[in-house]
Formats: sequence, C-alpha cells, structure tokens
Amino acid sequence: MVVKDPVSRWPLVGRESELAAFTAAWANLRCQGVVISGPAGVGKSRLAEECLARAVRDGWKGGQATASKAAAAVPLGAIAHLIPAGVTLSDPVKSFAAVTSALAGPQRHRRVLWVDDLHLLDATSAVLLRQMLDAAVLRLIATVRAGEPVGDAVQALTGGDTMNRIDLDVFGPDQLEAVLQSALGGPVGQRALHEMHAASGGNVLYLRELVTGALQAGTLASDGEIWELIAGRPMGTPKLAELIGARLASADLRARPVLELLAVCEPVALADVQTTASLGTLAGLEEAGLVQVISDRRRTTLRLAHPLYGEALREGLSAPRRRSLLLAQAERTEASGARRRDDALHTATWRLAATGTADPALLVQAAALARHAHDYPQTITLLQALPEQEHTSATLLLLGEAQYELGHFDDADDAFAAAHTKAGTVAEAFAITLERTQNLFWTAARVQDALAVNAEACSRTTDPAMREALTVNEGAMRVWSGEPYEGLALLTGIEDNPDERVRLYGLALKVAGLGFIGRAEEAVHLGQRAYAAHREATTIIQHPASQLLTLALAYMAQGDLQSAHRIAERAFAETMEVGAIQPGVWSSFTLARTHWLAGRPTDARRCYAQTLALARDHHLHMVLRLAASGLAASAALQGDIAAAEAALADFASHPSVPCLAGEERLGEAWLLAAQGRIREARAVLTEATRAARDAVCATSEALLLTDIARLGGPKEVAGRLAELAEACDGVFAPARAHLAAALATEDPDRLLTTAGELEQIGADLLAAEAANAAAALWRRTGQPRRAAAAAQRAQACAARCQGARTPLLGITEVAAALTAREREIALLAASGTSSKDIAATLHLSVRTVDNHLQHAYAKLGVTTRRELADTLG
Repeated sequence: MVVKDPVSRWPLVGRESELAAFTAAWANLRCQGVVISGPAGVGKSRLAEECLARAVRDGWKGGQATASKAAAAVPLGAIAHLIPAGVTLSDPVKSFAAVTSALAGPQRHRRVLWVDDLHLLDATSAVLLRQMLDAAVLRLIATVRAGEPVGDAVQALTGGDTMNRIDLDVFGPDQLEAVLQSALGGPVGQRALHEMHAASGGNVLYLRELVTGALQAGTLASDGEIWELIAGRPMGTPKLAELIGARLASADLRARPVLELLAVCEPVALADVQTTASLGTLAGLEEAGLVQVISDRRRTTLRLAHPLYGEALREGLSAPRRRSLLLAQAERTEASGARRRDDALHTATWRLAATGTADPALLVQAAALARHAHDYPQTITLLQALPEQEHTSATLLLLGEAQYELGHFDDADDAFAAAHTKAGTVAEAFAITLERTQNLFWTAARVQDALAVNAEACSRTTDPAMREALTVNEGAMRVWSGEPYEGLALLTGIEDNPDERVRLYGLALKVAGLGFIGRAEEAVHLGQRAYAAHREATTIIQHPASQLLTLALAYMAQGDLQSAHRIAERAFAETMEVGAIQPGVWSSFTLARTHWLAGRPTDARRCYAQTLALARDHHLHMVLRLAASGLAASAALQGDIAAAEAALADFASHPSVPCLAGEERLGEAWLLAAQGRIREARAVLTEATRAARDAVCATSEALLLTDIARLGGPKEVAGRLAELAEACDGVFAPARAHLAAALATEDPDRLLTTAGELEQIGADLLAAEAANAAAALWRRTGQPRRAAAAAQRAQACAARCQGARTPLLGITEVAAALTAREREIALLAASGTSSKDIAATLHLSVRTVDNHLQHAYAKLGVTTRRELADTLG
C-alpha cells in the first residue's frame, strides 16, 4: 500500500475538541486572542496554523511572527516586519501610537497575528502587541511551551479573561490510533499502536518521525487489511535523533551523569542517583521535563521522562562508560543487600549487559523473576547467557516455556528435547511432557500428536498426581478441539486439584467448555472466580488473560456482549503490554468475535485481520483458519466481495481445527449471501450446523442456525432453536429462538419484541433485522404508521452496525412487496447471475425463474436488471 505524505495531517487529527474550543472563543466579541500551550512536540504550531487559516477564511487579514532567543536580543526583533514604512521608533509612546494607527488603516481591517513561541518574545514587542490588542487593532493567536519562564510583559500580554487558553497534552492511545489511521489510510494493529505509543510517549512530533522511519525501513507494512510492525520496536529518522539530542543538550552539564545512569539502569532509587548529583540538580532535571520522580510507598525512584531519551543517550555512550555505569549500579545494589524482589533481576541484567556474563545462579534467579512477570524476551536473554554446562532440565524447561509463549514452536521444541535429556527424575520428565503437548497443541495445531504424547506419558506414569495432571491436560485439549463433553468429563473436580498451575489451567478450559455446551451462567461464575484466583497465584504460570478470554466467551454465550467486549479488550491490552503472544492472539480473536456478534463488521474485520497478522508472524496455526473465515465474513457483510474472496483463499491454506465447531464456515456462507446466492449460503450453514451438533457445541450451533433463519430458512430451524433455548441458559439462546419463530410465522409484533431482546443483549444487527422485517410485514398488510415506527427503530439499531449489509436489512419499502422467492431470484439477477444459472442454483426451471422475475419487475416498476439492481440497492 502506497502512503502519500503520511505526516502532514497528523497534528490536527484528534484535536477536534481544541478546534471547536477555538471557534467558540473566536466568536466571542470580547475575545482578544487565543493562547495554545503545551509541551514540545504536541502539535501547538500546527493547531495554531489551522486556527489562523480558519480566521482568514472568515475574513480576517492574517499575519505571522516567530519569536526566538536571537530575535529577543533586539527590541521588536520578532515583529519588525509589522512596522509600517516611515514610522520611526525614537519616541516609543508616539511611535507605538503611530504603528497602531497605521495598522488600523482607514478601512479598519480585522487583523489576526499568529506568534509562534510567544514565551521567547522580547518585552518591547509584548508591550506593543498589548497596546494593539487594547485598541482592537488585531487579535492574537500564540503558542507557548509549557514550563518555560515567561517575562512580565509577556505575562501581561496573555493575561486577563479576554485571552482564551487551550492546553494541549500528549496523545493518549485512542487519539494516537486516530492519528495513525488517518495518516496511513487504513486500520492499524493494536501491537503496532502499543509500540508506537510506548516509543513516542504520545508526542506527535516524535511519532511522525518514528512512523516515517518505520515506513522507510519497511518494518511498518500493510497486508492489505491492517498495518502492523513486522519486527521489533519502530526506528526513527536522523531528524528525530537531532530533535532528541537538542532536547537533552539543554540540560546542565552537571546533570549529564544522572541522565547517563538512568539511560542504562532505569528506574534507579533516589538514594543511588544522589551519589552522582545534588538534589538541586535533580530538581532542575524534573522541572525541565527530562526526568520523572516516582514515589511508591516508601521508595522513590527516578526514570527518564521519555523512552526515546534513553535510546539517544545510550547511542552516545562509549562501551567503557556504559560498562562502568552498569557495574557501579550493580555493586551499589548488592552493597545495600539487594533486598527487593526485583533486585536480582536488575543486578543480573546489568552485569550481563556490562560483561556479557553473570553469576549462573543469579541468571537463573533473574530468569525466574522475569518469567513470573511475563517478560518472555528477557527470560530468554538471561537463560541463553547461561553456560551450556550450567543448564539443567529446569532451566531448559523455563527457556522452552518462554519460547512457547512467544509462539516460537521450533525453538521451544528444541528446548524441551534438550530438557528431556537432562531430566533426572520422573517428575522432571513429566513436567517437560506437559509443556511439549502445550506447544504441539496451541502453537502447531497438531491436535492428534499432542493427544498421543499425552496418552503415552499417562500410560507410563503410576504417580496419582501426575496422572491427574495428564488427565486435566487431555480434558483441556478435548474441550478446545471440538469435544467439550468429553473434555468436561475429564475436568470433573478440577476446582479441588491441589496443584495450582494444573488447577488454573484446567479451570480456564472448563469455563470455555461450559460456555460451549450452553451452561453459560455457570461458566461466567466459574470464570470470575478463576480469574481472581489466577491474579493471586504464586506459581510461575501463564498470563491471567488466559482466564479473561474464556470468561469473555462465556459472557457471549450468556448474552452479555458488552461485558464480553470489555473483558476481551482488557485481556488483549494486558497481553500486548508484556508481549504474551499466545493469549494475546486468542484475546484478539475473542475481541473480533464480540464485534461480529454485535454486528460491527468494520471493527470485527480489523480485529480478525490483526489476529491473522499476529498469528502468522508467530506461527500460531490453531487460530489462523477461524480468523481468516471471520475476516471473510466481515468483509462480505461490508459488501467487499474481493476482500472476502481473498480472505477465503487464505483460509483454505490453513489447517482445519475443530474449535468452535462449524463456525469456520461463516466466511464461505456470508460471501455466498453477499453474492446473492442465498440458497447456497444456507446449504453451507446447514453442513456447518451438523458439525456443531455432532460436537455438541450448543452455542456455535445456535449461532449457525440463527444465520440460516436470517437467510430465508426460519421454518427449517425454528424447532431446533427452541430446543436449544430450553437446553441453554442465559438470554441469547432464547432470543435467537424467538427471532426464528417470529420470522417463520411472519409475526411483526413478535419480531419487534424480539428486536428489543436482542438490542438489550447488544446484538444490534440482529435487532435491526428483526425490526426491519416487522416493518416490511406491516407495510404488506397496509399498516404504514406501525411500519414507519418499526423502520425507525431498525434504522437506530443499524446506525450502530457500521454499514452492514444483509438480506433482512435489504427489505426496503419497495422490496417488501416481493415474496421470499421473488426476492431471492431478484437478488441473484441483480448481482448479474443469468436465468439459467439461477435455475440451476435453485433447482427450478428457467421458465419459472423468468416468471418470478417478471412478477418482481411488475411490482417494482422496473424493466431491466440494471434498474432492478438500483431499486434493490
């Protein structure tokens, strides 16, 4: 994807409220000006430029001046170009009055002056501008850098209630997403957003250079659906290095050792920093915005105020200087007793960075701490530094776990194999086997291989606790691979398992299994308890987000889509924060599914594309097919046939997995529906439903049956949906059954009631379809007032569905006159399908097809297929 001028619009995106504030202030007749304040790099000048442009468009005569330290050395240096020719400045009182009179002129033009960096303006210029403001000769737009000293004259210029103030701050994540999406012309993956926000600190100026550098290096790229970072953190440009260098150069030379220490060791305790600088120097660094002081209970630490400062400082350090700083800090920490929990991790990291090695025992201890904090890259770095002869089965197992969490299947498998050769006890071999099955199952999607390895280990184990753990492992895998009942039977009693790690893993999958079979309320309650227990876990264990994503699935089954979305969003944010790729990818998929069920195809498409990008990058095969199908379905709902076809082509290249049985056919079905091939779409969904029913996956079966009803087959599925509504708890299954029954009986009152149920659940698209179908039925029976009310409700729900297109939403006022068969044939004809092909698809004669088409033409008042397409939209 080619990006034209990707940075020029950035500073204004996300500043809509500030522009609105300017417009409101400028309209006030008492207004003398607007001052835009904020730290460096937040877009003050660009916002001021747009404010000036708006004023000029409204008839003001614009001017511009830039204050600077150099110009401040000369009175009126910044605004000398505004002094009319012939005006002498020998007598300030008379000359200032003459300037004011000359600028006012006989026509009394409305003038506006933009002064950039007003805090650097000389006092003489400030006095003259104040006089012109008071004489109503001009209005002022000014930018001021926050935290900079301001003279009395400038303070007087900007004070008073006639001067309006707009304070800018760095961008938060939501604003940054809007900026990047506008600049790049497409959605941006959450991992890229997280990395860009972490690297830029929300500073627009830094962000621009980071993205420019990443685009130039090819590390920020689009696959046609979503922009993602291909590898590592974004790299900047030479201009960014200059900006950061100039910012750091403003610090007092006496503060340089502090900045260098923080660059290689942050965060550093205040007591340690005081060994290199006085409190006054540290206070100056804080006032200049170069360091942050953080108080946590009784401990005070310092860190650099921006992540890019550290990178710039480290690049300027010589190897001996860096080594000296690292070793000195390690020695200080050890001399104080290294009492804090994370001191071992920091000390090992500093010594490793300084010398390329560290005490093996310290490395192992630090790696365990990093693993407990879910810092998998750091865990790998520390363990790979361990001499080969110092590795044990435990350290190799830890290394394999970290590789597995990052989706590195081959590296993890190698580590597990090496661990197995060093296993000295049955317990060690057992632990390695458990991790190997996890890698085979969740990363490589080799379901049968994982089950076989687990079964073999179980046959060789006599220890009751080990057999129980292997049984739990098998149950978890069967739950997620399309055998929820079998899996749940193996997970019986998991709540009482004494092994914390086994118990929490089993609980997460039990929650999923209960949700799959329709015991949603039980799943929600268990999921909430499991997550709370996981947060308090003391064992080194996978990220707690693994509990959140199965809890979100339970909420979906229950019919609380708002809670499901909130929890899935939280899970994804937490996993991206620490780089936990495995649960992060599944959290992204779960988030996409909440959007799909709510009927938000744009958001669903972005999240499915994000899931695909992450899963491909880390070779996580288990989720690829489901995500590709979801992407195809979402694109089809938007009417983007080409994108849906491309996603389905990608779908075919991935291994089939039985998770969420039958749902992998959704992309194929909705593409057919978007092409007008409704009967074929229902046939695909019918096959998918059989797969879901065979797997006893009630929630997936209900979802697929509902789609059959939506695509013209409500009579075929209403009975089975009623059975599922009896078998499943929660409110979603009954609402689905009510929708199918109302469509089957063509009952508009019941349809409207069902629309209310679905809207309460958060399933806005289903609610819109139900209300629209009710409106169509009332039109057909000659009840225009009721039809109009139902249509209005349908439109309100559809407005939240991001332009989704479905057959039930397509029942417009004119199309409502058609029978279901006429509509089906008319849709196929409107999409360009010949009568012969329509006949073959629907198993009718060509003559029958043509007769139905003629009836449709007559009812709609059209004579050609092109007119038919226009009428049906």
